[in-house]
Order: sequence, then structure tokens, then C-alpha cells
Amino acid sequence: MGALILIFIIMIFIILLGSFYFYNIAILRSEKKFLNSNRDLKSKDINAIWRADNKWISNQKVEVINLKGYKDANLKAYYIKAEKTTNNTVVLAHGYSGRAMGMTAFGKFYRESLGFNVLMPDARGHGDSEGDYIGFGYHEREDYRRWINYIVKNKGEDSNIILHGVSMGAATVLMVSGEGSIYNIKGIIADCSYTSAKDILSYQMKKIYRVPSFPLIYTTSLLCKLRAGYFFSDASPLEAVRRTTKPILFIHGEEDKFVPLDMGYKLYKNCNSNKKKIYIAKDANHGNSYFVDKKEYLKKVKEFLHEVI
Repeated sequence: MGALILIFIIMIFIILLGSFYFYNIAILRSEKKFLNSNRDLKSKDINAIWRADNKWISNQKVEVINLKGYKDANLKAYYIKAEKTTNNTVVLAHGYSGRAMGMTAFGKFYRESLGFNVLMPDARGHGDSEGDYIGFGYHEREDYRRWINYIVKNKGEDSNIILHGVSMGAATVLMVSGEGSIYNIKGIIADCSYTSAKDILSYQMKKIYRVPSFPLIYTTSLLCKLRAGYFFSDASPLEAVRRTTKPILFIHGEEDKFVPLDMGYKLYKNCNSNKKKIYIAKDANHGNSYFVDKKEYLKKVKEFLHEVI
């Protein structure tokens, strides 16, 4: 009996140790070095495209905006006014471990090709925004509601707002869509979102670390609730799209192995909106659909925006 109790105590200790490890790796604000060697994030050579699009930002007049987000976190965003006066604004949402300026390619497209104003926030726990944890879109959705309210209040009550997010940014904008009616949101573009934080973390635990998600996913989720204020199941784009009435364009890479394509299809099929579309980018893996087939990507986005604005 004593040996069984000892084994039980050791198992509990290992599980707790594992929970703190995975919390620190996945949730705590830190450099995500484990992503650098992830084969599922290796792309075709897109550096030339990145350089060409990112060079554009240096020639723009960028307004730096500060905002109090959820729980008074100091957030920062970058606003680029359209060349001609317009009430159309896109709010861009970057992915996990990214930052606002990583969305410059999309900002250039919206301003130069579509004549939009562009707002690019640094998500909490990223870039120049405050926050010591990553919310996988759950608390970020509250921040984005505040960014939307800022635009309406400061840039015009007649603002037409498009939300466009990639990866965790896509999950964030989908969760915004399920938070009740915000009249000014005219459409949402969600590029390679996961179905929930619980789903994607369970998937990555098995894929990267070769460990079963049970019971670690639950004990780490409890730790996350205690330290960051949310359970993994709370961060659920899937539940959000089941409630939404907003027009949504879902985008996913056909070869995405980091956030599997099945999640994209599941989100689309469960979406309650009567204006929903899905575009599967051939040969694209996670987060690089735009770069793999830029012409088709922009065509799909333009067609969607033509319908909703």
C-alpha cells in the first residue's frame, strides 16, 4: 500500500511539473524558440515578398495609438490613414508570437488596392503591448472590441470595419464575431484559425512532444485559469461561429499541418452566418496562403468585400 501511495504522489508531482512546463512554454509571455525548428511552419521562400511589402511601411505616415485593454493592459496599435477619405477601415490581427508589423503585407493591400484605413494592433503579450500571458484570442477579443470602439468614436460612427486575422489572430476575430452585434463590423476574414485553444494545444502536445493530452491538457488549463484567468475551452472560435450572424470568409492552407485543415472545415460547417465562404489555398501550409498564391488570395478577399460593403 505504501508503494502505491508513493507511486501516486510521484505521478501527481510529474503531472504538476508538466503543467507548469507547458504553461510556461505555451501561455507565458516569452520567446517561442520551439517554433523555430517546427517543420510544419517551414514555408516556401517568401523572404523576397516580405521585404517588398515591409519596405512599404517605412514610407507611410504611421500614427501610434495607445489604448487601455482588458484589465487595463496598455495596448499599442499602428494606424495608417487611407490616401483618400473613406469610412472603410480594416483591423488586422497577427498570429501567435507575432506582432503588428508582421501584418504589413495585408495593410499594404488594403490601403493601396482597396483604399482602406488600416489599424494594426500588437496583441496583449506581444510586441509593444503589455501583458505577461497569451490569451489564445479569449481576452484578446475584449481588446479588439475596444479597438473597434476606438475607431467608431475617433474616426467616425459611420465606419465600416473589416476584421482580418491570421492563425491566433483569426481565432481572435472569430471570437469577436460571437460577442453580440457590433453594427460597424461588416465582415470577417479568418485565415487558418483553430477550433479552440484546447483543441490546438492537445493536438500540438501529441505532435510536438509525443505525450497524450490527458490529463495534462486539463491540469494546464486549470493552471491557466488560476494564473491568466481563462480555461483553454473558453477560447473557442467554434462556439463563437455557432452564434455569429456576421459574414465570414474562412481561409486555410491545403497543406496546413500546424493547424490541421479539418479545423477550418469544422469552423465553416458550424458557422451560423448565412453569408459564409471558404477558400482552401492549394500547396499552402500554416499562415502562408497569401504568399503561396497571392493572386488568388486577393481575388477571394476582394470578392468577399464587394459583397459585404
